[in-house]
Amino acid sequence: MQTIDETKARTLIKQAEQITFLTGAGVSTASGIPDYRSLSGIYHGIERPEYLLSQTCMHEEPEKFYSFVQTLYHPDAKPNSIHLKIANIAKIKNTWVISQNIDGLHAKAKTQQLVNFHGNLYDCYCRKCGQAVSAEAYLVSDHHEQCGGQIRPNIVLYEEGLDEQAITMSIEAVAKTDLIVIVGTSFQVHPFCDLIHYAKATATVLVINQTPIHLNREAYFLKEDAVKVFENIVTEEL
Repeated sequence: MQTIDETKARTLIKQAEQITFLTGAGVSTASGIPDYRSLSGIYHGIERPEYLLSQTCMHEEPEKFYSFVQTLYHPDAKPNSIHLKIANIAKIKNTWVISQNIDGLHAKAKTQQLVNFHGNLYDCYCRKCGQAVSAEAYLVSDHHEQCGGQIRPNIVLYEEGLDEQAITMSIEAVAKTDLIVIVGTSFQVHPFCDLIHYAKATATVLVINQTPIHLNREAYFLKEDAVKVFENIVTEEL
């Protein structure tokens, strides 16, 4: 992995005709949403957090599941400069965003061609009747008033399979692009990190992160706070 500076990173983005962004929890921490596994993360100090976000817990201990899921919501969080600048880049270049995040901030930034790889907390529905339910209603109660069924957020829980359409769209977005930008992720969660295997051999990979990641191919690495990097991108110059 070749370390570069901001100028080189901006040049790569400027020269690209098609860009696919792969984003993780580090993109949203500046918006006040904690990541998962750091010392200040959602999972820190919680016993068996994966179980609390599992299909089994939702079915067998719905109160415990609901109590934990409520802590994931940050309805007042706003998109930061990363979300906003990526959305602006998408207005200029053919751009796809594939995000591990379930916080809905890319959508709030009005990002076009977005794949929420693990779903969206703010997309809720009743498991009994299938009717869509607002996140606001879900945060008040996990039972649907109309039929009494259990409400759940449309996110991928542990023990559940990924949405096939999300996988297909993500693979296509990676396979056809000439620049892949990986931002704010340790890139260790499967199968999200496996998407890189579908990239063309000629595609350029740019990693903007506080820490390096492991890839099985050549890539450029900018060790920097992504918020600062994207604040310095002038979309009018792209």
